[in-house]
Amino acid sequence: MSGKKVLIIGMSGLIGGIVRRDLEGEYELRALNRGDMPGVECFRADIADLDAIQPAFEGVDTVVHLAAAHGYDATWEDILNFNLIGGYNVYEASRVAGVKRIVFASTGLVGESGLVITDHETGYPYHLISDGHYDEAPKPWPMVTHETPIRPLNEYAASKAWGEALGRSFSDRYGISVICLRIGSVTDEDTPKTPRQWPAWCSHRDLAQIIRRSLEAPESVRFDIFYAVSDNKWGFRDIQHARDVLGYDPQDDAGDYKP
Repeated sequence: MSGKKVLIIGMSGLIGGIVRRDLEGEYELRALNRGDMPGVECFRADIADLDAIQPAFEGVDTVVHLAAAHGYDATWEDILNFNLIGGYNVYEASRVAGVKRIVFASTGLVGESGLVITDHETGYPYHLISDGHYDEAPKPWPMVTHETPIRPLNEYAASKAWGEALGRSFSDRYGISVICLRIGSVTDEDTPKTPRQWPAWCSHRDLAQIIRRSLEAPESVRFDIFYAVSDNKWGFRDIQHARDVLGYDPQDDAGDYKP
């Protein structure tokens, strides 16, 4: 075991389960969840309540923040409480507790949840790729990078962009290392299912790897944004930046599953 204590916020979700299975036995894991998590030290609290969540951060080295309200069925009240107030509370509780690094789950999703660069995706040539018209897209197509200006689809995506900006602020003001991962399409079946998922798909093992790489990144990585997607044949989200900075080496390709 590395001796590093990692707090996973939202361990009960799909991504939380993937992260737990990958890290368990090597890291000392702790959960912050609204429900109980058997087999792991768990603090049950709502992230919208700063006082209630603060004890979960004590003695923690790294926080992996996965909890959020998302999807078209998420109300503004949900987004306000969980993504904005809750997001601030996670950063502030980390600061007070002396947490060294926060890995923040931003969004590179497609479809109902939205992503921070959606309006770029719907423009030329990306709409051709997202709609499965690969032969009509110019090659090579330009990649969307972490430096591409944000264009959020909806309030959920805008709240994630705000979480990235807040992370930048906390990193600059308080010296906390903040790594933002724009996570792509992760499915229960671990395969892409629709044409729009092919460019954005992230396999379970590639997701586990990039989160692990984020935990183990050198202290010199003070703030950065990376796309967490597999090495997809029709991908247009840049992964070279994650290769260069984190040593990310994705093993899977949505192109292995013919659309």
